[in-house]
Amino acid sequence: MAIEVKRIYEAAEEGDGRRVLVDRVWPRGVSKQKAQLDEWLKDITPSTDLRKWFGHDPDKFGQFKTEFQKELATHPEKIKAVAYVRELAEQEKVTLLYAAKDPVHNHVQVLKEYLEEE
Repeated sequence: MAIEVKRIYEAAEEGDGRRVLVDRVWPRGVSKQKAQLDEWLKDITPSTDLRKWFGHDPDKFGQFKTEFQKELATHPEKIKAVAYVRELAEQEKVTLLYAAKDPVHNHVQVLKEYLEEE
């Protein structure tokens, strides 16, 4: 399984493989042309309530990770999206794109770990 993560503000590269935006809202200041996306999966992102509660606060990251993993395992639309991304990653390299400034304490790190675990 080949899954990478990358900020959407970084230049697209040929080695990115399939570029998938995994943010609920479109990133500020990025045109659709510049993003060079293959697709945008909103269903695999944290719920709006969870995202707002977390607010990218590193002190809340442990609890956020636990809650987001629960969402990924129990919400039908997220289960379906997880299966879809896993299937893609078995066939080709997938780069999950995100906009968060913190490269460590964000939902994409949790998502990547979750996708690679099972």
